[in-house]
Amino acid sequence: MQSITRKITLGTKEWADSNVNCYLGCSNNCRYCYAKKMAIRFKKKTEDTWKIMVPNQKNINKGYRKRRGRIMFPTSHDITIESLEGCLIVLKKLIKSENDLLITTKPNFYCIKRICQDCLDLKDFIQFRFTITSNNSKLIEFWEPGAPSYEERLKSLKYAYSRGFKTSISIEPFLDKNPYELFEVLKPFTTESIWIGKMNYIRSKNLTRSERVYFNNIRQNVSKGNLLKIINKAQEYDSSFLRIKDSIFNYVFI
Repeated sequence: MQSITRKITLGTKEWADSNVNCYLGCSNNCRYCYAKKMAIRFKKKTEDTWKIMVPNQKNINKGYRKRRGRIMFPTSHDITIESLEGCLIVLKKLIKSENDLLITTKPNFYCIKRICQDCLDLKDFIQFRFTITSNNSKLIEFWEPGAPSYEERLKSLKYAYSRGFKTSISIEPFLDKNPYELFEVLKPFTTESIWIGKMNYIRSKNLTRSERVYFNNIRQNVSKGNLLKIINKAQEYDSSFLRIKDSIFNYVFI
């Protein structure tokens, strides 16, 4: 059992030293999205307009110097068909300045293929972190209605792996009660690490009867008893490869 006095690091700081974004909104329209929640709270977007991606031309047009440490790109939107060209402009500027990039995405195969083709000679600067939350299509369609299917994400992972890119996985939030079945499927195509994290923002009000089933199941997933099982199971794996997010330890032990 890992010590309950371990240092807790939250948000993007657990993965990178800084981040870059170039769009407002995200067509994935995930129900649990914190960026969406904050954009609505501060009246930058509404529930209906969040899925419309608006380019931040200032961030697309600006230059980027080399930064200290790793840059996570993007963090508050995804790389989608509609945002790909703008994202590629920023991505190439960051690499031109020899930045160490962690590209985080629920991968669209067309987008991943383009990035791999355009940046093949620059792959030493890139690590992909693909978010694959479940292999259950029904769960993905409910929680991540605009995002790629499980099959497309797995295809993207295998493609990037076959092209020699560094690959890592985020099973966050894990949508299945036991995330290790998915972990075993993804492991052969992962060169760096697989992270397991919980859903942190679970709505409890104004739920329809059909929605309530999904939300109740997620609450079972993030119960302390189930999270302890996940923590204990992790001891069977190399701790440098299987990583349990600090949010889980924070919830269970603090």
